[in-house]
Amino acid sequence: MTAWLVKRFLTLVGMLWLASVAVFLVLFILPGDPAQVILGINATPETLANVRAELGLDRPPWVQYGDWILGLLQGRSGRSIHYDVPVTELILSRMAVTGPLALLAMVFAVAFSIPLGIYAARHQNRPGDLTVMGFTQLGLATPEFWLGILLMLLFAVRLGWFSAGGFPGWSVSFWGSLKALLLPSLALGLIRAAILTRLTRSSMLEVLREDFVRTARAKGLRERTVIYVHALKNALIPVITILGLQLGQLLAGAIVIENVYYLPGIGRLVFQAIGQRDLPVVREVVLLMAAMIILVNFLVDVVYALVDPRIRLE
Repeated sequence: MTAWLVKRFLTLVGMLWLASVAVFLVLFILPGDPAQVILGINATPETLANVRAELGLDRPPWVQYGDWILGLLQGRSGRSIHYDVPVTELILSRMAVTGPLALLAMVFAVAFSIPLGIYAARHQNRPGDLTVMGFTQLGLATPEFWLGILLMLLFAVRLGWFSAGGFPGWSVSFWGSLKALLLPSLALGLIRAAILTRLTRSSMLEVLREDFVRTARAKGLRERTVIYVHALKNALIPVITILGLQLGQLLAGAIVIENVYYLPGIGRLVFQAIGQRDLPVVREVVLLMAAMIILVNFLVDVVYALVDPRIRLE
């Protein structure tokens, strides 16, 4: 187990390094001059050169990359060009919105998908199964932003149960902030639930045909015990893998839904920073998202190995 963990950890470090290189190169070759954005179109060449030198943009790319990575390893983040504050402060303040949003979305996804997937598997090819599969197909075909707008029109505009957007802040109103996240998290969660429901159903159908399930039934165990104690544990193995991938994708999905609901989260921050050509913010936020996806996949591999010891022997 130790050798397997070391191998996975080294892979994690390598993936993080490749992600940092890719993020830096993509942003380096993109058109646009941060100094021009700061000073405007009427700035003189001398003033532009001074600002580029102050921002370190006049140095060779490998020097800029080395300084950036060394600073991150030493706990020093860059400084936002637009906000003139450390990028870490911006990220931490915005993660207070995006983090709970992603977790709530995942709670909704799991709460809907696991019971529906089990129900569909137990009623294969019957009206209940066909209905569930029809709704999941509809969920797969619906964009997140469109579902978010529909939920806003129904629950905020027509019924008036929720606000149409905005975020009061946790320190101002805990319940008001939680309520502001319910609709966007539901929009994100329902799309993920469609994928997880179909996966849970197919995995349960496969497990229910195994010999150990027939043996459990032959022993006279109750059907609920067979389903929820014996079959479900084995059926959840592939679902755990997709759950990890979905959690990483929620961060990317939050970019769109946060703009729909005007939430001050990480997604809206990076969206604004791209338009403002705020390279330090874009670079560190994108690297953070990539790092979280890689880390989640690493944790999923560990959980997967704990659930199925055969993985460690491959």
